[in-house]
Amino acid sequence: MQYFLKVFILIMINKGMEFTKAEFPFQAQMPLSFRNVSKSYGKNVAVKGLNIEIKNGEKVALLGENGAGKSTTLKIISGLMRPDAGYVRIYGQLPSSLSAKQHIGYLPEDPSPYLNLSVRENLEYIGAIRQTRNLETRVDDLIYHLQLKNYEKQKPLSLSRGNKQKLCLALSIIHEPSFCVMDEPLNYLDIPTQEIIFQYFESMNSSFIISTHILSIARRLTERIIIISSGTKIWDGKLAELEEMERTGKSMENVVSELMKNVP
Repeated sequence: MQYFLKVFILIMINKGMEFTKAEFPFQAQMPLSFRNVSKSYGKNVAVKGLNIEIKNGEKVALLGENGAGKSTTLKIISGLMRPDAGYVRIYGQLPSSLSAKQHIGYLPEDPSPYLNLSVRENLEYIGAIRQTRNLETRVDDLIYHLQLKNYEKQKPLSLSRGNKQKLCLALSIIHEPSFCVMDEPLNYLDIPTQEIIFQYFESMNSSFIISTHILSIARRLTERIIIISSGTKIWDGKLAELEEMERTGKSMENVVSELMKNVP
């Protein structure tokens, strides 16, 4: 299995990976149109009439308590789950379409790389499937910037949780996506590594929607905040607006907590 995998990767690298990402005639459209979307698991409503729109270049944080519907929302956006009702488009295309998936970089909450492949092999394999241009250079770049050089020949089971998370982050952006959909991307990362990720994300020319329950992460990575509770949007605005509320003498955590509690 690994022999044939390596042959496949080498063929792709030797070809130079001169694939072209689908060029949308609708690139001027928004990365995300998410209108009146609902999703239930049996009798449990996870998302209810939710509306989100993200413009090109926007970085948005999705906040909410446990069970608020954040992960379900991101799964619907990424095309892994169909809504029961509503309209969802990625650059004007269905999330499940190949043309949309070529532009999405999705990181689930508990990601798992291929356990029988090394760090480098994981990146080469997913990069080849993702038709990444200049694959070898891209793999080297991610290994260097995410400080995985000392682990590139190791398999995921021998990695710490933090290094495994860095690998999964690299896998989600190997193809240089224009729209990143990330569920708790800084899980298990120490403070110096978080700073590395902050800086790397800031250098990317991509739109983001990031689910988190940690306000300090939302403040560093995004400029717009959407708060949901019980699958419903209860607040949507600029980070600066929350910071203005903070000046009333309450911490931002207090402000957000009160917004969540005051749901009708």
